[in-house]
Amino acid sequence: MLDALAPQLRALVELVDQDGHMTDAASVLGIPQSTMSRRIHGLEDRLGVPMIVPHGRAIGLTRQARDLVAQVRAPLREIGGAVTDLAEAADPDRGTIRFGFPLTMGAGVIPDLLAAFSDAHPGIRLDLKQAHGAVLSDDLRQGILDAAIIIPPPVDIAHEVLAQQRIVLAVSSGHRLAGHRSVALSTLAGERFIANPETYNLRELTDEWCRDAGFVPEVKTEVTEFSTIREFVSRGMGVALLPRSVRPVDGLAEVELRGGSYTRAVALVTGARRPSRVVERLRDFIRERARDWATARTGV
Repeated sequence: MLDALAPQLRALVELVDQDGHMTDAASVLGIPQSTMSRRIHGLEDRLGVPMIVPHGRAIGLTRQARDLVAQVRAPLREIGGAVTDLAEAADPDRGTIRFGFPLTMGAGVIPDLLAAFSDAHPGIRLDLKQAHGAVLSDDLRQGILDAAIIIPPPVDIAHEVLAQQRIVLAVSSGHRLAGHRSVALSTLAGERFIANPETYNLRELTDEWCRDAGFVPEVKTEVTEFSTIREFVSRGMGVALLPRSVRPVDGLAEVELRGGSYTRAVALVTGARRPSRVVERLRDFIRERARDWATARTGV
């Protein structure tokens, strides 16, 4: 019974994690959709309780299904972790790491670091996820991710601060402040700002820092991606507070901010369970290179 029940429960957990999208859940598990469907229906038959209901293009999860997932998620994670530990003890150069990093860090140090790790440890697979920091934190709490780089770190999950990311003023090369070495934030009162949406950490800091400087920033354009913000700034659509760019952007100038500590903590955050051997390898690899981030153009 347990031989069949474990994969059925794992399929249900993944279906909940994928918001009822059967195809996506099957893809994550590496099984055909038909197998995924058989596992869910087999679980229903075994328990005598409906797990799913039709819901548009996705599958609706019943209350019983969600309650069951809430109960079995942690035990399944621990069982999976024990099996992983055993396999890694037999072959410590092989394994899988589920690693996350923010949407704003898709270029520069993080991709370089992960590529270098893959070169050094070709037997270790990296399953990567880019997402908003809140999503990464939730995935870590639920055991969906093993580790992640998050800015700023969540206070309720074990983490270590690796570096401080310096924030600078980004303006177009023709802007009145483009030739300055540094400026006070109060100089930007009355400027049009381009910034992340309000739920993003850097937007919250932008609003806070500007208020402390005596004005409310006039945000005319909201964009999620830093690279897109830089493109808009270079075209004179507004100014922005951003990390230093990885590489020069035509038409863009970056100016240091003075009069305050305009930085963000970059942290390595580990998941809910004890890190496996391969996760510890990546963690040590990141730690060794973190000292270089302080002098990198973006750092992170």
